[in-house]
Amino acid sequence: MTAFEPLPKRLRRVFVPPIKCQGIKTKLVPFILANVQWDGRGRWIEPFLGSGVVLLNVRPQRAVANDSNPHIIELYRRVQDGRITPRAVGEHLTREGELLASRGESYYYAVRDRFNRNADPLDFLLLNRSCFNGVMRFNRKGEFNVPFCRKTERFQQAYVTKVVNQVSGLGDILSGRTWDFRAGDWRSCLQDADEADFVYFDPPYIGRHTDYYSQWSDDDAVALAEAARSLPCGFALSMWKQNRYRANAHLREHWGGMVERTVPHFYHVGSTESLRNAMVEALVIKPGHEATAPAVPAAERQAQGSLVFAG
Repeated sequence: MTAFEPLPKRLRRVFVPPIKCQGIKTKLVPFILANVQWDGRGRWIEPFLGSGVVLLNVRPQRAVANDSNPHIIELYRRVQDGRITPRAVGEHLTREGELLASRGESYYYAVRDRFNRNADPLDFLLLNRSCFNGVMRFNRKGEFNVPFCRKTERFQQAYVTKVVNQVSGLGDILSGRTWDFRAGDWRSCLQDADEADFVYFDPPYIGRHTDYYSQWSDDDAVALAEAARSLPCGFALSMWKQNRYRANAHLREHWGGMVERTVPHFYHVGSTESLRNAMVEALVIKPGHEATAPAVPAAERQAQGSLVFAG
């Protein structure tokens, strides 16, 4: 059985997953894991998996990982059961990268059309690593519609090796652990939560809509806050608190009474400059489930830029 270190814990090496998306929490993982109290007896539940970077660094023995985007879930399921191997990833990215280099931008759009017809997880990974600014976006028909990054030489050997190593690391983390990957509505994975579990919410950020996969409305955000309050277990929510232009009124109106820890942050991934500003990031925690330390110490926040990011 895989050993599990209860939270909070300090990380000196952050595992970076093979999938990129806007709002990815890679640099916030040390802050999140240092501020949550959980003994690991139950399941770690993520209704909004995204890239999976938080789950992959918590590394619980048991987990429920849900996302509305079926393509992320299918890729991770196939790595989990061995249908996708690091070798297969390397061969696919090398072959398709050579075609991209020789045929140019038009080949990217040919692959995008092919993916929207066939939903091949390897094509999904290829598109994710060669689209504009690492954005993950789908239209109302569920079609990937992000334009090309215009780097036809994207898949040089060193870059392919980097992605292969990330897939290999993902497989190593999944081995020996009982993680249930689900594609569906966020509510479904909360129905059987019990007091030993812990739920981490990383929903689409209200006021920063980017068409990630499915629509997210103000009503959805309010329903999430209500559902969280009724949970029998601990939970934490990641959400932006404020930037230089405005404060997030939703936090004050619907998450009051919770423990709040904050840290300065800057999002480098986004479809527009307006989504890539410095801001204050909040971690909202159910009382009694916060770590005793008052957030990540200032010295450690400054050191986050020098943390080792594996893969």
